[in-house]
Amino acid sequence: MTIDQLVNFDGNMPNEVTVEDKSLMEQVKLIAELEEDERNMVFKMIDTFLTKKKFKDFFKKNVAML
Repeated sequence: MTIDQLVNFDGNMPNEVTVEDKSLMEQVKLIAELEEDERNMVFKMIDTFLTKKKFKDFFKKNVAML
């Protein structure tokens, strides 16, 4: 079972998002220029924050259903 299946247990998978914020795209390009270990650290931090938000939203939604 994937994390998306856990977070979106009811089957409502989120749609793909297209990023059009140029400043964000510039930041991603700069991140890509970092050394591999620094780049991996940045992406691990981002993944951690996103996972935390998904779980928070999931539990908030499911507790409201009780």
